[in-house]
Amino acid sequence: MRVDLFDFDLPEENIALRPAEPRDSARLLVVRPGKEPVLSDHHIRDLADFLEPGDAMVFNDTKVIPAQLEGVRLREGAERTPVSCTLHMRVSPNRWKAFARPGKRIKPGDRMEFGHASETCLLGSLTASVAEKGGAGEIELAFDLSGPDLDQAIASVGHIPLPPYIAAKRHEDAQDRKDYQTIYAREEGAVAAPTAGLHFTPSLFEKLDQRGVERHFVTLHVGAGTFLPVKADDTAEHKMHHEIGHISAETAARLNAVRARGGRIISVGTTSLRLLESAAEPDGSLKAWSGATDIFITPGYRFRAVDVLMTNFHLPKSTLFMLVSAFSGMETMRNAYNHAIASGYRFYSYGDGSLLFRDDR
Repeated sequence: MRVDLFDFDLPEENIALRPAEPRDSARLLVVRPGKEPVLSDHHIRDLADFLEPGDAMVFNDTKVIPAQLEGVRLREGAERTPVSCTLHMRVSPNRWKAFARPGKRIKPGDRMEFGHASETCLLGSLTASVAEKGGAGEIELAFDLSGPDLDQAIASVGHIPLPPYIAAKRHEDAQDRKDYQTIYAREEGAVAAPTAGLHFTPSLFEKLDQRGVERHFVTLHVGAGTFLPVKADDTAEHKMHHEIGHISAETAARLNAVRARGGRIISVGTTSLRLLESAAEPDGSLKAWSGATDIFITPGYRFRAVDVLMTNFHLPKSTLFMLVSAFSGMETMRNAYNHAIASGYRFYSYGDGSLLFRDDR
């Protein structure tokens, strides 16, 4: 499909730079294809009103790590050159794939030093070698530390990798370490938040419990590739980056039981949805699953596992806007986004949410 079919104009004032406070006070656009009204305006705190007893919500419990590393490139006989690396997927106890800037000048074998090091003091520094170089600024870093020691060093010298559309307008601060994390985050490894989950509060969980809605957790470590624009003219030419995920046998069995008794599966976020669809059998049943997924969902995809999707508002020409267009229909979602923009909804990671019902027509 042509990528320009997924383009739209978004005014700067619709881009959220901070989350709503409290989190569940954000707005919620409910989208019901084939129903009247198709679009209706609510708030996140009203979410339970649109779910039924016996439904199950699936959350991504990944935890964002401070994966933005700032430092210098070290090369014999050359000046120390500033470099910025965004870790996006761990491949071994001491190796990470990363997107580097400036990427063109980096070569395999280059040494890098991140953190607070100086020529006289290595306190707070982290060093690595460039083991491999790929395309589009991607490299593989082999760190001098490994395992928990590396994790601790990254936590010490790294920064929260805010999305480019926020980072371009302001610097990361201490508040982001709290705001850019779900209240249920527990499995460290993401470099971007599963942002639909940022809206949830203890009081909202209590309302969902009272409604009889089940709560289940899966893990997909969101990578920095989620920020990359689609540069191809056709979706068939776009390459998705892999992300590591896990669904336990117990969770799969419980979700299969929900479907068997007529309950619906509500995915909180596109990350949960992509993981569930990766693990789904042709009949929609789920199995235990662990590994890397690069699933790319565009209109025409047949959804197998997810009935309802809660998600934020996404970038023009992004893989995520393609996904929601596949889920609820291209015309429906174009109308929904036009309504959201005109009505002052706040977009992107810290923005408002939508509740999308699947269009099976």
